[in-house]
Amino acid sequence: MATATKHPLVKDAGNGSVRVEIFDQAYNLRGSDAEYILKLAEYVDGKMRAVAEQTHTVDTARLAVLAALNIADEYHLLRQNKDGGAVDYLKRAHRLAHVLDEVLEEPRRAG
Repeated sequence: MATATKHPLVKDAGNGSVRVEIFDQAYNLRGSDAEYILKLAEYVDGKMRAVAEQTHTVDTARLAVLAALNIADEYHLLRQNKDGGAVDYLKRAHRLAHVLDEVLEEPRRAG
């Protein structure tokens, strides 16, 4: 039996805050981009629910910490891949520049 996922987020245009629900707990948050705040809250809510399903833990504080660790792990893996990718591109660019320099030098030596 599939359960309908309720949208845990509600905008409150009154005072510029955004009311969100994360793991059935209401929070009023403020920021310059309400849609972005809503996305973040939805993501955190999803992570907490996924951890709750996997661990069968009912302690909200423990779930929040485990969800935070999962998010931190994702962040560090993405950052590592991004940083590692930049290093690979730089190495390749240097290799290609060296090869290009060699090719451009050949006619001068031959001529």
